[in-house]
Amino acid sequence: MDEEWSVSANEVVKLSQVRPGKDGIETIQEFSPTFTYPIFGEAEQIFGYKGLDINIQFAAHDGSPHVNISYDKKFPAVKSTQALDLNKTLKEFLPASAFEQDYEDQLQNRTDAKDWKPPGELVHKYTKKDRNFEVWAGSLLDPQVNKLVENIQILVLFYIEAGSQLNLNEVPWSLDRWRVYFTFEKIDPLTPNIPPYSLLGYSTTYRFWRPSFPHPRPTKASPTLQKYPDLPPITPTQLESRLRISQFLLLPPYQKSGHGSQLYRAIYNEVLSDPKISELTVEDPSEEFDQLRDSCDWKTLEPQFRTANIGINADSQKSHRRISRVPTKHLTPLDTLSTLRTLNKIAPRQFARLTELYLLSLIPFSHRLSGGANLTKLKIQKHSNKDAVDRIYYWWRVLLKQRIWRKNKDALVQLDGEEKWGAIEDAARGQEDEYEGLLMLFALRGAGGGGLVGEGDGDGSEVDAASGSNPRKRKVIDEEDDDDEEVEEVEVSMPKRART
Repeated sequence: MDEEWSVSANEVVKLSQVRPGKDGIETIQEFSPTFTYPIFGEAEQIFGYKGLDINIQFAAHDGSPHVNISYDKKFPAVKSTQALDLNKTLKEFLPASAFEQDYEDQLQNRTDAKDWKPPGELVHKYTKKDRNFEVWAGSLLDPQVNKLVENIQILVLFYIEAGSQLNLNEVPWSLDRWRVYFTFEKIDPLTPNIPPYSLLGYSTTYRFWRPSFPHPRPTKASPTLQKYPDLPPITPTQLESRLRISQFLLLPPYQKSGHGSQLYRAIYNEVLSDPKISELTVEDPSEEFDQLRDSCDWKTLEPQFRTANIGINADSQKSHRRISRVPTKHLTPLDTLSTLRTLNKIAPRQFARLTELYLLSLIPFSHRLSGGANLTKLKIQKHSNKDAVDRIYYWWRVLLKQRIWRKNKDALVQLDGEEKWGAIEDAARGQEDEYEGLLMLFALRGAGGGGLVGEGDGDGSEVDAASGSNPRKRKVIDEEDDDDEEVEEVEVSMPKRART
């Protein structure tokens, strides 16, 4: 009986963007959720209805939602068994206005529609196929920004795995730590009651810092207590901090069109121009967002790497004697790389990835594992290899393994020797495969040409994805973007089985 009255929430929930039309509300886009378990439970099933349809409409300009529920039959309650109260369930995730009955009249009869503009300030704009797009940003302390996020943040639950809604009723200090970026298309309304903007997606960011407390030596007590002077109020934007991307979401109809790279670029450009922000980090990025971020950061760093002549100096280690530690400072220009990372305000882990990616791109494909390089011979001859390119590739793999070890040391030290080195080798191969895929992707995009023009560039072909907590496939690797460990030299020696 339960199966007869149960339906898939993913199938019955329909989402849409709407705006005023000549004969009533018209639908611009329709799309379905990816996840519904945060609202309807892990099984993503709704009990108690037949022919159920849950349509959640969002006004295209300000995201104001409206819930419309219809069904053919409802399960008659039997003792404690009854149909799920849909309105009660959804009210936990939507504003009360979403359940008002005059939604269509309010949307259709707005007298100020032609003058509506997004909240916050315009920070970035670009064009695509003769269509104009703008990115607006503002603090959650701004009531209009706060309201717009309240209207649309249920979308985080639908599209970001393990995503959660923000607490929009925090104290002003906490709200002011959050800055939200909205991407809109600027349109020419056909009628006066259509607002001139349509929302594509948004991203939330917040400032955080690591406070340091001095520990002065005790001094002689003052004979009288001194009153603290009156100081002006301090806001989060006045403090040295880092900016973290928390949520990053493009609505499904606008994904894979380059809008994600433009939204990321808008955030990144503000980070570069703000002297109080030291770097940009990301909270639990999905694999798709990692690819988007890599693509954008590659365009920023690759020309700078070339200009700075970044490479691996394998000739500094030609001796045949056994080297017990990685001579990192002799292989790579650490000071130059540190300067580039600081200037570009890129988190250490992300900068290390892009550096490794660039160094790999300098090695001819035929000398890399994907191109048929003899890994066994490489491990036997190591830094004594007669081929200069093979020596560079050997040291590249050693540097990669060094970072893997450094970032996962706590987990790896619990493994025995062979298991530990096997885990590092597997992780290194997986990382190298990922880099090869990125290099292939970048090469294809370079051959394909551009798709977006304006204030910032973008090729229009990358994946625009949600940033959320997605489980990683790698079992050993568990790296954090905000890990500030310094480069250290670690042992190179491998167990005998690994050598042969």
